[in-house]
Amino acid sequence: MPPTITVHHLNASRSQRILWLLEELELPYEVVRYQRDPKTMLAPPALKAVHPLGKSPVVEVDGEVLAESGAIVETLAERFGAGRLAPPPGTPESTRYRYWLHYAEGSAMPPLLLKLVFDRIAAAPMPFFAKPIARRIVGQAMAGFIGPQLKLHLGYLEGELARRDWFAGDAFSAADVQLSYPIEAARQRAGLNATDHPRLTGWLARIHARPAYQRALAREAA
Repeated sequence: MPPTITVHHLNASRSQRILWLLEELELPYEVVRYQRDPKTMLAPPALKAVHPLGKSPVVEVDGEVLAESGAIVETLAERFGAGRLAPPPGTPESTRYRYWLHYAEGSAMPPLLLKLVFDRIAAAPMPFFAKPIARRIVGQAMAGFIGPQLKLHLGYLEGELARRDWFAGDAFSAADVQLSYPIEAARQRAGLNATDHPRLTGWLARIHARPAYQRALAREAA
């Protein structure tokens, strides 16, 4: 009997990759949709009824609430993958797999989030006399830390794909699903492009072509 799975899905969020993973695993699931506040871009309070932090993704599996993207991806692949989407335990590929699952949120996302925050500060309405100060602070943060960090991580990711087609090894895995969000975010707002990052761009094209990815997009839009 298949599990009963409910995805609490917030628009424009990390939960899209959970839909994709469930499609890769060919598991049935229901989607409960939430919309961000158009002014603050925060999740609605209703999500706190599901998990105290009120963030997405949150997934219910047979009544058990799972939160945190990496934990959700790892748990779903382990319970329902039947040997798919995760390398065999004890192999070098398994070590890389676990590393990339945690790298995606632990290392790749912080500079992207900082860029998002500072971009919003620069664009926020404020008294005219405060704008030069805010722009100077934003410029210093971007030039001194955020920009170099983004360049460092994009170069690192690009170099890893010179060694193999997928991040954990020669086969697609749930680690690629987990990494999709920061890499997509980097393409949208951190300068990832085909000229400087041909391997990452090629990797994105390969994941976009996967039937399960296309089904997840259709399910998200439904």
